[in-house]
Amino acid sequence: MADLTTQAAPVTAQRSWLSPIWRRILGDKLALLAAIILLAIVLAALFAPWLAPFDPYETTRRPFIPPRWSEGSLPQYWLGTDGQGRDMLSRLLYGTRLTLVMGLASIILGGGLGAMLGLLGAFYRRLDPFVMRSADILLSFPAILLGLALAAVVGPGLTAIVIALSIATVPDVARITRSAAIVVMGQDYMEAGRALGLPDRTLIWRYLALNCISPVFVFMTLRFGQIILIGAALSFLGLGVRPPEAELGMMASLGRDALFFAPHISLLPSLTIIAIVLCVNLLGDALRDLLDPRMRNM
Repeated sequence: MADLTTQAAPVTAQRSWLSPIWRRILGDKLALLAAIILLAIVLAALFAPWLAPFDPYETTRRPFIPPRWSEGSLPQYWLGTDGQGRDMLSRLLYGTRLTLVMGLASIILGGGLGAMLGLLGAFYRRLDPFVMRSADILLSFPAILLGLALAAVVGPGLTAIVIALSIATVPDVARITRSAAIVVMGQDYMEAGRALGLPDRTLIWRYLALNCISPVFVFMTLRFGQIILIGAALSFLGLGVRPPEAELGMMASLGRDALFFAPHISLLPSLTIIAIVLCVNLLGDALRDLLDPRMRNM
């Protein structure tokens, strides 16, 4: 038993250096700024029902009102109104919340399934060819093509986008997880666990999964930004939620006919998407540097 405890030290060491991550992020000004902006966006979306000054679906007789900093604006409409007279600030808050929920649901479903398949493929080598060939097949289908196919079957909507993005996430996460798990499978503490007769469930979840979580978590963080972009593109094409629901990609699409005289209708949701993706990518890069053993030893 003592030998296994000694061999399983990588798990303990991993937990020990996870503790100073926030302290090291505080020392990275760019990552700290990204974290603050992303936290503000998430909190604003979370408390949208209390922060929104108007009903995001209520139409008025005042369409195309410009934002406060433009000529012809009205004080009660901070960011103006869209083509149907709906308050842009309220729709941005609700649209951001729906976009974040879409991305989070897709990364949890697709990333969780992909990570499980990668772990099982690395642990049970007889399953590895099946897992990898299935991942190769899924990689041959772009997410937009999957969205088109699912929209044709179940109709456009949030469900079709989440399913398409989840399926598109599975193969990438499975390959990353398998690569990390194969390295862990060659460690002595895995062999010691087998020799002591530990059940496969314990070896997989307590030793294999815990020592693979760092690269998988970093990849899923970076993948989250890609999912937001792909989901917004699908909504822009009309495969996302249906009007009058507010979603950032669809809001940008609705304003494309008014770009020359009311650019704020498309510009504001587009800038929000850019801010979310940029902040997530900056945090993902910072986490990659922090969780990489070679970077920690520099």
